[in-house]
Amino acid sequence: MNIPLNLGMWGLAALPIIVLLVLMVGFQWGATKAAPIGFAIALLTGLFFYKADLFLVLIESFKGVWSTLVVLIVVWPAILLFEVVSEAKAFVVFRNGLQKYTPNELVQVIALGWVFMSFLQGITGFGVPVAVGAPLLVGIGVTPIWAVLIPLIGHAWANTFGTLAVAWDALVLQTNLAADPVLLLQTAFWAASFIWVWNFITGIAICWIYGKKEGLVRGLPVVIVISLIQGGGQLLLSQVNQTLAAFIPAVLSLVAILLIGRTKMYGKPWRIEDSKVMNRKNNGDVQDYPKNMSMHQAFLPYYVLTFITLFILLIQPIKRFLGQIKFGFAFPETMTGFGYVNAATSSFSPFSPLTHAGMFLLVSSYIGYVFFKKHGWIQKEGGKAVLKRSLHKTLPSALAVLGFILMSRIMGGTGQTVILAQGIASTFGKSYAILAPVVGMLGAFMTSSNMASNILFGEFQLTTARLLSLNVAAILGAQTAGGAIGNTICPGNVILGTTTAGILGQEGIVLKKVLPITVTAAVIVGAILFITQVL
Repeated sequence: MNIPLNLGMWGLAALPIIVLLVLMVGFQWGATKAAPIGFAIALLTGLFFYKADLFLVLIESFKGVWSTLVVLIVVWPAILLFEVVSEAKAFVVFRNGLQKYTPNELVQVIALGWVFMSFLQGITGFGVPVAVGAPLLVGIGVTPIWAVLIPLIGHAWANTFGTLAVAWDALVLQTNLAADPVLLLQTAFWAASFIWVWNFITGIAICWIYGKKEGLVRGLPVVIVISLIQGGGQLLLSQVNQTLAAFIPAVLSLVAILLIGRTKMYGKPWRIEDSKVMNRKNNGDVQDYPKNMSMHQAFLPYYVLTFITLFILLIQPIKRFLGQIKFGFAFPETMTGFGYVNAATSSFSPFSPLTHAGMFLLVSSYIGYVFFKKHGWIQKEGGKAVLKRSLHKTLPSALAVLGFILMSRIMGGTGQTVILAQGIASTFGKSYAILAPVVGMLGAFMTSSNMASNILFGEFQLTTARLLSLNVAAILGAQTAGGAIGNTICPGNVILGTTTAGILGQEGIVLKKVLPITVTAAVIVGAILFITQVL
């Protein structure tokens, strides 16, 4: 590859992202309007300045369309699940039951927005925690914007070792860490340590969002306990079994929050009346709901989702058997005029329908529908109404998801993404340590995936660390920790949340609110890395 590394080429590579952020954060544009513009800029830059030909662009576009379909296979069933539960008015029942079980409103928000989302990320991933969490929080009275933001930050700590460690495995594969067991464990240690910092920031942020200083004082004991279990537990398990390093602490924290809700300190009714997070209008005053439905019956589709996911993904013989059915498209090698090569692949991003999160959501939706209908909680025409609303909400988000993924594929396939990272590294020298997690975060933002960020930048981070004589394990740990942090601003995840929360088009508002938290966390991780490895 001989792409010129200069300010002009770097600026052109950064332009799509800068324009995207300005439009969405500065001008409050929705993703549906902003994404096509970002894609168009990346396309023109790739063709006229990065010497890509039309064949390369066409191949990368096909890859983008395929990746979009895989994402939408999660989006539609997630919305369908929400609409089934909503049609049965089960959210009202669940909210009332949760208020009785855990009358402390802040604990309710923490339990659903942080702890339960972590549990879902531990087993499913692929945006499911945000897609499921947003409507759940709306159901207990959280305003839609905050109902999207809270699970965005709440699930992200489990992103590297969650989903049974697929993002971690991608980093190991890309950097050949398996060939050096000592380096592998050191990298896992640094990654888990940095993520623990992010995990603690998550809890603090949720408390502050809910009630600022008063919320922080009231929720700090809960945050400390949950963070010790999640962050500390993940750190310990990362040295033993990376596959379960997030899942087991997530399960333990779920048990812990239920016990905390019963303690003397948190077992009494408490809330901040003027909390900006909560919608006090008609909160708790809804009378039209099934009086004979229990809280556990209301939550049945989510129990089914949990059981199916655990049964299939944790029992390896079943997972291997069902995982045999998979398919993907073959793509040829492409190369730009600068010699930047995209290797040929026999099966790009293979899709396994029987082990995919979309299938789990679809089955859970169907079982929930049958259960609610059998009990008379969904009326005769309710099924048609559910399908109609689900399709109506899914179609607009498809364009935005397609635009973001196409932009990512074009930038990656033409070398723009690599130039972005190389420019940062060559400019800062050893001070690059501060920005190592930012590179991981940037990769996650561009690809909507920590796993893809590790594939995209893992080898680059390894090479850069060696060239600058920095600790390889620490830099790689910062890469995937940054990718986890970056999942809070992944356009795909944001769209999942705004779609299921019923506020599609307000992605810019969500990004504007979540960016300060995300950037602060990445800078703190970078500062820790710099202090421990450079000074």
